[in-house]
Amino acid sequence: MTDLTTHVLDTAHGIPAAGVRIRLFAAGAAGGPLAEAETDANGRAKIVPANGVAFDSGSYDLVFSVGAYFGAKGAAEPAPRFLDDVVIRFGLRAGAAHLHVPLLISPFGYTTYRGQ
Repeated sequence: MTDLTTHVLDTAHGIPAAGVRIRLFAAGAAGGPLAEAETDANGRAKIVPANGVAFDSGSYDLVFSVGAYFGAKGAAEPAPRFLDDVVIRFGLRAGAAHLHVPLLISPFGYTTYRGQ
């Protein structure tokens, strides 16, 4: 079974982004999220499908609620926020041992890459 993890870092404040809500969807599929998680105090989260089944090969969307995170931090940006949800669409091969998707965020930008 593929192990899917993420690490969210708040580059605006120089800290791990604790409490970021994350949802995982099959890209282009109707219906609700396959998994939901929230980053811990170190900005890390493990994404586990709610039904406990292995990931199929295909495209997936990780949706990070960064607007809510920065709003809770007291960011003074007026509504609507420049960034609300950050969506990362990625491909996954069934049977892959591990996939790590880090996200570095600020109220006005983000970057991601395939981590180890």
